[in-house]
Amino acid sequence: MSRPARPLQKIACIGEVMIELATGPDGHSTVGVAGDTYNSAVYMARLLKQCEVRVSYVTALGTDPYSERILAAMRSHDLGTDHVERRSNRVPGLYAIDTDDEGERSFTYWRSASAARTLFTEPCAVPLATLSEFDLVVLSGITMAILPTEMRQRVIKQIDRFRASGGTFAYDSNHRPALWESVQAAREINTAMWARADIALPSVDDEIRIYGDVDEEAVVARLQDTGVRSGALKRGAAGPLSLTDGATLTGPIDSVRVVDSTSAGDSFNAGYLVGIIQGQDPQMAMRMGHDLAAKVVQHRGAIIPSDAM
Repeated sequence: MSRPARPLQKIACIGEVMIELATGPDGHSTVGVAGDTYNSAVYMARLLKQCEVRVSYVTALGTDPYSERILAAMRSHDLGTDHVERRSNRVPGLYAIDTDDEGERSFTYWRSASAARTLFTEPCAVPLATLSEFDLVVLSGITMAILPTEMRQRVIKQIDRFRASGGTFAYDSNHRPALWESVQAAREINTAMWARADIALPSVDDEIRIYGDVDEEAVVARLQDTGVRSGALKRGAAGPLSLTDGATLTGPIDSVRVVDSTSAGDSFNAGYLVGIIQGQDPQMAMRMGHDLAAKVVQHRGAIIPSDAM
C-alpha cells in the first residue's frame, strides 16, 4: 500500500473475545480466551512491545466471573482495555474446538447471549465515534456477522468517516457461515468491506466459500474489481500472494507439522500488519506474517507462549 496518511501508532482491533474450550485428539480439554481479532491483537502487542505503538481491543463483555477472566487476560497481554463495554445482562460467548490428528478443526459455538452482539448499541459507554481516536482499525467478517443488520450499516458509515479523516482500515472476511443469516448477506457486507479495505487480508478458501469463485485467479480478479489494491491473500501452505503487486512470497517456505491451525490466519494478519506499521515493504510484511503463522500452528490453542515466538 502507499504510505498511510498518518503514522500507525494507535491500533484498535474490534470484535468478540470468547471463552475457548479446546479438545485435542487425546480428549484432553483446556480452557482459554480467544477470538479472531483478539488473537491478532495479542500477537501484534507482543511484536510491538518495544515500539511506541498501543494496541487496544474494542469489545463488549458482561460483569460475570468469565468476563473478568477475559479482561484479566487482555491486560496480561498488555492490550488497552479502555474501550471495553460492560453489559450486566450479558455474558461472553463460548466456543469449543475439536482438533483431529491432522490439526484440522471443527467448531461448536454458544454465543446467542454474547455481550459482543451489543457492541456500539445505545445506551453505551463505547460509541462508534470512538474509532476516530485510532490510526489503524482492524475488523473481520466474524465481527460484522454477529452485529445486528442496522449496526452493520452504521459500522460501514463510521469506517467511511474514519478513512476520510486519514485512518487506515484492515479487513479479513474470516468466514463462518453459521453466523450469517444468508449467503447473500455475507456477500453484500463483505463486498462493502473489501471496497473500503486499505489493507485486505482474505484467505482463498473463505473467499471461494462466500462467493463461489472457481479458483484463486478468480478470487484475485473479483477483489481487484471491488477496489482492493493492497494486502495479502492467504493460501495456506502455498504461502501468501501479495495483493499489492501480485508477487508470491520469496525465499524458503518450510513445511511444518501442523498441530492446531486455530489461529493460523489471525497470526498471519498480526505479523503482516506489524510489518506495515513498521514501514516494511509488502514482501517483508508477508514474510513476517507467514513465519509467525508457521510457529503458531505448531502449538495447541489460539495463543502460544511468548517464548515460542
